[in-house]
Amino acid sequence: MANNKSALKRIRQNEKRRLHNRSYRNRTRTLVKKARAAIESGDLQDAREATHAAMRDLDKLASRGVVHKRNAARRKSRLMKQLNLLEA
Repeated sequence: MANNKSALKRIRQNEKRRLHNRSYRNRTRTLVKKARAAIESGDLQDAREATHAAMRDLDKLASRGVVHKRNAARRKSRLMKQLNLLEA
């Protein structure tokens, strides 16, 4: 356990941020799952819209610092790769 005031404050801040970021992370996970499901279903228009929404949300997470920018880029790249396979 922390022994000084600054460390205790840091613990409180980290917990508050974790709880705040959790809802953003869950929403993004849901959008990514919907995009993957739309891609697997084969509906091109729906897959494009779902992928666009998931990518936009990933960009927002990265800009807020909820996820690392390279993590967001990697996940967007994988989604686009799947979408491009569907379009081909």
